[in-house]
Amino acid sequence: MFGLGWPEVVIILIAAVLIFGPKKIPELGSTLGKTLRGFKEGVTQAEAEQDEPDEDYRS
Repeated sequence: MFGLGWPEVVIILIAAVLIFGPKKIPELGSTLGKTLRGFKEGVTQAEAEQDEPDEDYRS
């Protein structure tokens, strides 16, 4: 995972809990998940539009 080992991940999680508080972490995770899902859908949609033949193109 990005060249990080388990000790580094644990330190990052502890820092996140200290900065945001334990009540805010699930909300941040949910927001991150929604953001990543939206980004993934946007990329998929862009790829689908790119694969469609261009109807205005005339040889």
